[in-house]
Formats: sequence, structure tokens, C-alpha cells
Amino acid sequence: MLKLDYNNMMYESLGAQGITQNDIDNLLPKIDTATATMTIKLEEGKMDWRNLPFNQEDIVKDILAYVEEMKTEIDAFVVLGIGGSALGPMAVQQAINHPYYNELSKEDRKGFPKLYVVDNVDPERLVYLFNILDMKKTLFNVISKSGSTSETMSQFMIIKERLEKQLGKNAKNHIVCTTDKEKGNLITIAKNEGYKTFIIPSGVGGRFSELSPVGLLPAAFCGIDIQALLDGAAEMEKICREKTFKNNSAYMYAVLHYIGMHRGKNISVMMPYADSLKYISDWYAQLWAESLGKKYDIHGKVVNVGQTPVKALGATDQHSQVQLYTEGPFDKIIVLMGVEEYRETITIPKIYGDMPSLGFLGGVTHNQLIQTEQVATEYALTVAGKMNMTITLPHVNPKTLGFLLHFFEIATAFAGELMEIDAFDQPGVEEGKNATYALFGRPGYEEKKKELDTRTPKEEKYII
Repeated sequence: MLKLDYNNMMYESLGAQGITQNDIDNLLPKIDTATATMTIKLEEGKMDWRNLPFNQEDIVKDILAYVEEMKTEIDAFVVLGIGGSALGPMAVQQAINHPYYNELSKEDRKGFPKLYVVDNVDPERLVYLFNILDMKKTLFNVISKSGSTSETMSQFMIIKERLEKQLGKNAKNHIVCTTDKEKGNLITIAKNEGYKTFIIPSGVGGRFSELSPVGLLPAAFCGIDIQALLDGAAEMEKICREKTFKNNSAYMYAVLHYIGMHRGKNISVMMPYADSLKYISDWYAQLWAESLGKKYDIHGKVVNVGQTPVKALGATDQHSQVQLYTEGPFDKIIVLMGVEEYRETITIPKIYGDMPSLGFLGGVTHNQLIQTEQVATEYALTVAGKMNMTITLPHVNPKTLGFLLHFFEIATAFAGELMEIDAFDQPGVEEGKNATYALFGRPGYEEKKKELDTRTPKEEKYII
């Protein structure tokens, strides 16, 4: 369901800029250790997200029954979440459904509601959303494992008040919570208020949660086959458990990036050549950055490692970024992502034959054009000596998408093991959260507030 072509990472294509087979072979002891550690962590319950393709039969039934019960009652399904809780649902929706899904009639959406994802606290965002929503016909999905995510919970508090003013006791039927089973504010609130609740498994972190109810519920409300998503992920997981390293595309992806990082390739560009996969780049950016950008390794040593993910879209960004990638510094690995079969075909008419610079396009399909431009970009990068690889899906559907999502999750975790860092924490994010709590005077953050109060004041001479 996925093909990884890394020819253009290798010496045979890039010469001195490329990786040799000896480079990979010399890394085999480290690869073997990382492979063993992945197995141990899975057995010890430290990578429970890897079991999601296999252990959610009852959850899928519950989700589908709830969707069937509610979809005729609502016109809009609104996700309140941030990070993986928002990026995952957006990526899956964009990949599988009509690109103008919300503009279709409900009949053309096969009775499913529109989807909106509110992932920021810009005050205009929520106010303008209220302008287009009928609260009586809207279901809000609050996603927070801790129930203390300031952005999401502030949105929830505003919406709860508005719903109760308009709908009274019936307001509870317009809120569904996705949260922890036992811990945190949201599960407490959900139990007290009688909200429908779906549980995020305890060993599943936010950026690895798309194949849990975090992502499955929004996908199901958009008519997406969530069992097929899980089936695709299961295929990828089986490869990781059964295949040797050299036949494991996710592990190889991680190894190539690991070697590249040690050669100064500090930027990872994700460039799909399909609009359906555009938001996969956004989802990948969080997964790769938050998992691998770390100050300390597992031994407590300061290492300040990580690779900056950059989003691009082919062919659009051939006209905005590829100039830098071909002629700029040798600090990037460019990942092109293609599709063998698009879901639609459109042909350019045979007109302007008397104009050679346009006539050659006559009779060519856009399918051929975008695929040819991908090959041309690959060639331009390679002759410039820039590391690049290509991921190809046969087509985009729920099963191949589930495979792709799990591929990136596995690759990220394996890269973390190679780098000897904890790919599952985010202390840098927590620092910003704690500072926000302190600035607002949240109880328990008095020491952090004192620390903030003593920070070096800004000098007017540096403000123009």
C-alpha cells in the first residue's frame, strides 16, 4: 500500500552527497538495538498506540452507533482541539472526502454533517463560526486528555454557556467529550453533566492519537470508513513486527533521516503531489517536530537535536520553494509524496496548436501533468545533489491512508530510538503552558510567576 523509493538518497545517484550502503551497514548494531527497544516498549505498554489497529472493535461499534443516532439531528460537527486533536481530523477529512465537502448539500454528503475544526483562540475565529452555525443543529466534540488544555477548555466553556442559554437542559446532547478514562477535568465534567464520552487509551499521546477516538469519531461523522483506516494501519504494524529492517519501509525512512541529520540535513520537507494529502504535511510537521526536537537525550546529556519539518505542496510550491531546495544550502531532505491513480481525470483540450508553448499540452490530462512535474522536480533536486526520496501510494482511500499515518508514526518512534531521545514527551511545550498558567494566576504556579516577574525587561532602543 506504500512504496518508498530512496534511490536519490544514495551515493549511486548523488555521488559524494549521498549515503553508501556501508553507511547503513555500519549502523546495523544501533538499528538492532533500536529494533529490540521498540519491541520491549510495545510489550511493556509504553507504545500502546501501536495496538490501536487491533483492539478497538467495540469502540468502532460504539462510534458508528452514535453517529447513526446523531447525524440526522445535526447539520454541523465541530471539533474543539489543538495539536494532534485538530491536525489529524483535518488531514483525514481532506484526504478522503470531497475537497469542498462543507459546500455540498446534505444529500450529496449522504446525510452526514459539515465538519469544522477550531484549533486556535484567536477571538475572531469562534465569533465568526457562531455567525454561521445553528446551535440547535450542531454537535461539539471537546477533545482533551488532561481536560486542562487552556485553548480547548476555554472554547468549551464559552460554548457550554451559549448552548445552555439557548437550549437549556437539552444542551448536554450537543456536547460529546473525548478524554481520559479517569484523570483530568474533562472526564469529571462529562460525568457530572451527563455528556456522551469516548475514551483516549492511557498509553496514547496526542500526536499519536489519530487512530483512536480522537480521530475516528470526527472521521465517522464525515462518513469515512474508520474500520478501513484501522485495517490499513494494521497492515503497517504487521510489517514492523514481522519483517526484517531492510524490508521495513518505516524503519528505513527513519534510518535515512538519522544519517542525514548527522550530515547537517536539519530540515525535513514534506511535499505531496496531491491536494488530498496537503494536510498530511501539517499533521506530519507536529509529529516529527514535537517528537524529535529535544534538549536532552535519555541519558540526561544536553544534545539539542531535531529536524525542522517544512510543508510544501506540488506542483504549487515549485513556484515558491523549489528554487531554494535546488540551489540553496545542502541542509534538507525533501520527501516527495505521489499517487499512482487519482480519483478523477480531466483532459486539457487540444486548442492553441499554433502556439508551441501551449499546444503541447493539448490532449494531456492533469493527471499526467502533475505526475510529470513531480518526476521533473525529483530530477532537478537530484542533479543539484540534494537528498530526496519518494513515497508513492497506489491511490488515496481510507485503507492506504491508515497505512500512511501508521507508517509515519512508526518511523518517528524509530527515529527517536536511533537518536536516543524520548519521542513521547514534550517538555518544551509544557514550559510555555506553565508560563501561561502563571501569567493568569492559576493556583499552584506561584513560583513560575515569580520567575516570570524577574525576567530581563525589554529595552526600548530595540523596539522601532
